[in-house]
Amino acid sequence: MKKQNGALVNTVRLLASIVLCQSVGFAGAIFTIPAIKGWYQTINKPSFNPPSWIFSPVWTVLFLLMGISLYLVWKKGINTKAIMLFVAQLALNFFWSVLFFGLESPGLAFIDLVLLWAAILATILVFSKVSKLAGLLLLPYLLWVTFAGVLNFAIYILN
Repeated sequence: MKKQNGALVNTVRLLASIVLCQSVGFAGAIFTIPAIKGWYQTINKPSFNPPSWIFSPVWTVLFLLMGISLYLVWKKGINTKAIMLFVAQLALNFFWSVLFFGLESPGLAFIDLVLLWAAILATILVFSKVSKLAGLLLLPYLLWVTFAGVLNFAIYILN
């Protein structure tokens, strides 16, 4: 019976971790979606700017990986430092959408993105000490945010 309870607890933790991360993505989309058809269409973008449709599936996968990563750390017990770093990077991720799309401010968004990149790296380092796989699962996120930083900076310069 105890093993079944443990499996149920882990299933709930996994689902809660994924739902938390996906919810942040959905919340950011509240600012993103209207701007893509409006303001974002009117600004200058670099030649390497991907088509708008690519962002939704990429972020969905990244938020899924983030959720699994969080679960792997949570499964090992409450690590306050790891959880606080994760929440911080999640908040910075959300606020990037608010700054870039909501406030139409690529400059402020870039500052947020630099902080986000550092928070992701710190999260990877701390998560890796708890679970190597948890840290590895965040590497695609770091790489995508690196690309997003270059793109964000180029948009800032062009506008």
